[in-house]
Amino acid sequence: MPTHLLLGLLALIVGCATTYADANVHVVAKKTGGLKIYRPGLETPIFAFNAPEDGRPYVHPMLAPDGKGVLTEFSPGHHKHQTGIYVGFLKVNGRDYFHNRAGDYFRRTGFKLHDKADGTQFTSLYELLDAKKNPQLTETQTWTFRDYTQSYSIDFDLTLKAHTDVTFDKHDYGGLFIRMPFKNQPGAKAINSEGQINGKAEGQKARWVDIGMTVDGRKEPAHIAVLSREPVLWRVDGQLGVGPAKSRGGAWKLAKDESAVFRYRFLVYTGEFQQNQVEAEWKAFAEKK
Repeated sequence: MPTHLLLGLLALIVGCATTYADANVHVVAKKTGGLKIYRPGLETPIFAFNAPEDGRPYVHPMLAPDGKGVLTEFSPGHHKHQTGIYVGFLKVNGRDYFHNRAGDYFRRTGFKLHDKADGTQFTSLYELLDAKKNPQLTETQTWTFRDYTQSYSIDFDLTLKAHTDVTFDKHDYGGLFIRMPFKNQPGAKAINSEGQINGKAEGQKARWVDIGMTVDGRKEPAHIAVLSREPVLWRVDGQLGVGPAKSRGGAWKLAKDESAVFRYRFLVYTGEFQQNQVEAEWKAFAEKK
């Protein structure tokens, strides 16, 4: 679809507030781009996707399923470039989309809410710009939010299409990244599908990583489990920032007009670590067509 038509569609969406998918949630489009998902009785959105016209898109705030406690952190003092849940690759033909998030790196070309019976689904389209502000990649993010009251899941499909030959050089992190509000809480833990915890999970191959910690407003932990369909290398930093890290395994390339697709699922829940639940969710996700 031509860019002007996509932007026209965006303007239409932004001007309305509509209920989608799950009967117990209400979706409101943001005038600045993106959306907020509300649950009845909560003044704060349980999930917010920010899609600035000239900046990197991101998820924040995201609440625990019971509405008690924000599970994402925007620009913490220890990593100011990090913005809740976001995508940022490094060393992309020399460009760094992880530590830089302004308009000289990202340009929105579209945003669309989908009329979907099973969950709330939306898509954002961005151009990832080179040093001359020419697009070297188109990034398409499609998110599907499903509310189960006591928990919720989010499917996330990421597509990168190259406008020129692109090399992603080797680096220890980059791509999808999750920043929870870590304050060295007792019991804060990132555990992967192989049973490796915190620093021992850094740089290891796993199918999923579960991040659990207490946050302001709650006494029991809340969890964001991040699932990949197949085992991948992961970043688990000292403040339990987590993300799959394809470039950790070495440089990789996209030829002009070639695309790469990444598929993930989030499971968000509260209480003690539920290994069996996370494993069952991974199996269902891995088998999904």
